[in-house]
Amino acid sequence: MSINKTRGFLYFLAKILGDVNAVKKGKVGKRVARRTAGKATGRALGKLFK
Repeated sequence: MSINKTRGFLYFLAKILGDVNAVKKGKVGKRVARRTAGKATGRALGKLFK
């Protein structure tokens, strides 16, 4: 298994664990909003520096 696949799996696992943690704490809405804002920011920066 390559390092990139291992790293990708670890990021995927961290995302899932963050979702589980948000459900436990009752902060799902805040997490969804932050993830949406982060994706929008990433896309905007990607277009800016393309």
